[in-house]
Amino acid sequence: MGSEAAPPETRPTNVRWVVFALAFGTSWLLYLHRYSLGVIKPELEKEFNWNNEQLGLLDSAFFLFYTIFQFPCGVLADVFGVRLFLAGMILLWSAMLGLQALVFPGAWWLSPLAGLFCLRALFGLGQAGAYAVLSRITRFWFPLSVRTSVQGWIAVFAGRIGGASSNLLFATVLVGTFLLSWRVSLQLFALAGVVLAVLFWLLFRDSPRQHPWVNKAEADLIEGGGRRATRKLSVRDLFRGMNRRSVLNLLALNLQSFLSTVADFIYVGWIPQFLSQTYNMSTYDRGIYATLPLLGGACGGPLGGYLNDWLIRRTGDRRRARVLVGLAGKGTAAVLLVAGIILCFHDPVAFSVTLFFVKLFGDWSLAGSWGTVTDIGGRATATVFAFNNTVAGVGAVIAPPLLGLLAAKQGWDAVFLAVAATYALCSVSWLLIDSTIPLLAESPAEPIP
Repeated sequence: MGSEAAPPETRPTNVRWVVFALAFGTSWLLYLHRYSLGVIKPELEKEFNWNNEQLGLLDSAFFLFYTIFQFPCGVLADVFGVRLFLAGMILLWSAMLGLQALVFPGAWWLSPLAGLFCLRALFGLGQAGAYAVLSRITRFWFPLSVRTSVQGWIAVFAGRIGGASSNLLFATVLVGTFLLSWRVSLQLFALAGVVLAVLFWLLFRDSPRQHPWVNKAEADLIEGGGRRATRKLSVRDLFRGMNRRSVLNLLALNLQSFLSTVADFIYVGWIPQFLSQTYNMSTYDRGIYATLPLLGGACGGPLGGYLNDWLIRRTGDRRRARVLVGLAGKGTAAVLLVAGIILCFHDPVAFSVTLFFVKLFGDWSLAGSWGTVTDIGGRATATVFAFNNTVAGVGAVIAPPLLGLLAAKQGWDAVFLAVAATYALCSVSWLLIDSTIPLLAESPAEPIP
């Protein structure tokens, strides 16, 4: 009797979790690098005698180019794929980060401020579109039943831990413990980016069915049993597929993201400076205390993702689930921040702990925001995310100098009150968003599992 034929392949491979690790690492590194300016602002203030308004302009330089190139980068990712695009962008932004360490008085034909302004702008260009690409990766590499949870880990937890790592690794470990200069520390961070770019190029493919390690069972699992359309999107397809209702819904999402970004910038660019100017903290202590709100945000991201997925499965109502999580998160953050300003602003420990919980609730809506992008984006997910980030980026351009000016004129308590008011407006804006309305008419919303 001949040997029996081998049974068909039924156990899915787990390549999607390799992709998860690459996406997680990219998000972590992106924020590790982005938050480095906030860490070195007190050093730049001492070395170059720059004030808060001038330091805020460096943030604006980054976000100006980050905003301008968001939409073009998102379209390019949807049209040409993401493997080459994202590997190249990681290399570009890492190189620009390393070059910032070479800014010395008299070393450039530009002034130090102008030279660093230009490098920050190119650094922003390098990071433009990165999260749009990561959003597309979650759309095509993970099934709908767990996608928002995955987005919570990648979009929020990894990013916030990257920001926290920047404070701890840069300020507390490299500078505070090993006594390295901020320039050497910055170049070590840049080297980590080169390593990640190489790994991403070697291990990633644009879709599960293109990856040589993925079997049919895993591809079917990711696609929900039916092959997901992955043909490249033309610019003509993009604009012909939209209607008035879908555009208005996208604009509502844009409003939410704009307000969220304005509120969030206090953590991106100013917490170390706030701790230095308000409590006269050392570099070592700033690294620890500036980490607390970012750890809160890191906890809020996965929590919000799980809440979204659980409510969607429980109620069968994707729109209501996303709105409820977003409304409650931003609203609670606003209330907690006002309470912290009134009760414990004078106490650095108590106020930093308050910021932990403010950021936790403020960030648990971010996974839902990513989920809404992939809900309505379909094949245009990277483009939708990029356009959404472009609008949000306008807030990131105007917020740094305005917050710096407000701190100089009215004090840091006024800055945090402005952030609380922005949280409150952002909470209400969730009522305008419907995650069941696809942007493109031929891309119906995926069924709830």
